Amino acid sequence: MNVNLLISLLLGVAAFVLFNTMFQVRFFEGSLHRLLDLLDTVADHLGKYNTKRYVSRIKRERIVKRKESPIAKYNRLVEGLILDFNLPVTLESFTSLLCISFALVAVVIVFFMNSVTLSVVVTISIFVGLMTWFVMQSKIIRAQDIENIMDAEDLICPLARDGVLVAIKKVMESDEYISPNIRVYLRQFIDNCENNGYSFRQAITLLNRQLGPKFDDFTKKAIVFEYNERKGMADIFLDIVDENAVLREINARKETIFRKMNRDFLMKTVIVLLFFIYALSIDGFREFMLYTQAGKLINTMMICVICLSFARTQALQGNLGGGSDRK
Repeated sequence: MNVNLLISLLLGVAAFVLFNTMFQVRFFEGSLHRLLDLLDTVADHLGKYNTKRYVSRIKRERIVKRKESPIAKYNRLVEGLILDFNLPVTLESFTSLLCISFALVAVVIVFFMNSVTLSVVVTISIFVGLMTWFVMQSKIIRAQDIENIMDAEDLICPLARDGVLVAIKKVMESDEYISPNIRVYLRQFIDNCENNGYSFRQAITLLNRQLGPKFDDFTKKAIVFEYNERKGMADIFLDIVDENAVLREINARKETIFRKMNRDFLMKTVIVLLFFIYALSIDGFREFMLYTQAGKLINTMMICVICLSFARTQALQGNLGGGSDRK
């Protein structure tokens, strides 16, 4: 698209908005209401359709075990993102929003590149990069959750000699040591034991489900300790403190390696982009890269390489990191 034409369009839109604001003119007031009504109707139908699909999927998953297919991997990935970011959407709603966003971005890129094929490739690469970035942030959230759980275990385990419930109540007396994300579940555990009629096994199992696999070992030892307590048995909890210390050391080493990988990738990407922007100052190069099919193809390949390399880097870190999924 011609740069002068784009600037002219933007100036025209700005002047139109300024004219409407100054003279309180409502050129498209009726059209805007009809457009909003139309969007509201579409959103309503889409919401009902997604709710129907959500109910069908939940029923199906209770009957049929989910197979390990690309769709199942996508569903698991999105469900993890929704849980980690606490998004107020279902899997079906997220997929619908993703498809709508993909279509809008593709249309915008087609407008600039004048090539449907290249625009679709670029859009796919951009969305792969965006999803990878969200997965990276999700892993950071999970790592922080595990760190919070280990901090809570380190405080509870030495006090468990008088009982797990007593130990948890003691650490809950101070507001500064337990993360608010963990505190809400521990508070619910205490209420379940004392006020809601739960047995200790039921309450600690629910707490385990809320905190995830990192809390499995503590839960097993807590149940054994509460129902089969013997003299000197409380020392079994101290093993968890030692394991947490080792796990922290391993995580610190992995964090150093991952930080170096991300820094190297970012530096190389910035160098390539700066060189490309500098090269655009040369008339012949700019004409070739921006206005010829060969140049647009090279630009598309560059975007694909950057986005896919970013995804590959994060996938390698995921394979090395292991992580701990919530239940």
